[in-house]
Amino acid sequence: MTNVRPLRSAPTPQVETAHPPRDLDDAYRRYCRYVAAVCLKMFGRRPGLDDLVQEVFAEAASTYDALRAPEAVRSWLATIAVRVTRKRLNRLRLYSLVGIASPPDYEQIADGAASPYDRALVATVYRALDGLAVDDRIAFVLHHVEGETLEAVAMLSGCSITTAKRRILRARTALERRLSDD
Repeated sequence: MTNVRPLRSAPTPQVETAHPPRDLDDAYRRYCRYVAAVCLKMFGRRPGLDDLVQEVFAEAASTYDALRAPEAVRSWLATIAVRVTRKRLNRLRLYSLVGIASPPDYEQIADGAASPYDRALVATVYRALDGLAVDDRIAFVLHHVEGETLEAVAMLSGCSITTAKRRILRARTALERRLSDD
């Protein structure tokens, strides 16, 4: 696990242009695929993904007019996506503890062109991610799957770089232990 590569190609980063989105509708058209890809990788489930993306943009709608840096809409939306996904994962963890959440089908996360072996590998990794603390999972996925820098992980997660490093290391160690047992 020392050479972790993205599970599928990361969404093409959309460079912020000199023309920031005119309004939330324009921001949605530009960034909804990016937000969906980020949420899918952190959330790890296709059912409920559309609701999760809608929740991100609903939260964005309530504060869009107060956005101080319209040229940073993409990273602002990613920050909201992390916060909304964290809430959803915590809720699902609670539902699992009381037995009302069904196990997800993680084979759907892999690219459609992936081999059956790769699909099984992705599913195994995401099942192992389910056993991690939510903040550790998010930091690990942002860094190792989404390819974000430590600085970006810290900013998106709302923590210091040191805390981001600690979360990633904790997740990596736990995943290595769990995956070596399999």
